Amino acid sequence: MSDELLVVRAQLGNRAALEDLVTRWQRPVWLYVRRMLDAERADDVAQEAWIAVVRALPRLREPDRFAPWLFTIVRRATLNRMRRQYADRHDLVGDFESDVDRPHDGIRDPVDGLMDRAEMVARLAGIPVLEREVLVLHYLEDLSVEDCAQVCGVPAGTVKSRLNRARLMLRAHVEEEGERT
Repeated sequence: MSDELLVVRAQLGNRAALEDLVTRWQRPVWLYVRRMLDAERADDVAQEAWIAVVRALPRLREPDRFAPWLFTIVRRATLNRMRRQYADRHDLVGDFESDVDRPHDGIRDPVDGLMDRAEMVARLAGIPVLEREVLVLHYLEDLSVEDCAQVCGVPAGTVKSRLNRARLMLRAHVEEEGERT
């Protein structure tokens, strides 16, 4: 069943449709938040975002645009938490994790997976929040440039330039590490 149909059914009061939506999107939401914040805060922020989603779902006018709408709410919850933390003079950059384990020659070595994840964590942590955000949304959450623009509330050209800067930063970080080894 499509997200659009589930949204319409949930808006009409079908609890099973709402449960299906939450089940389908729970992991992508948590992974997005986790990539932006540390694990300790990710659970709380994801839960806050879901509460906001459930409250706002009846007002969603374009059910076919559910994913960008969802990530807009999740982004807002994440940024609100980051702002509160900044106001409290805590560190804005947390640990970042990727659920991407790259198989090698069809065989997945758990140690390699841990190293890949650790490398991703280190590389994401070194990128400023605005660039990291579009990188996560576009490459890890598979949103289009236009959807990223909608989620971030910026023009598509801004998303493209942030993606370009993020790629350059990642490349520089990888090249710098290569020179050190």
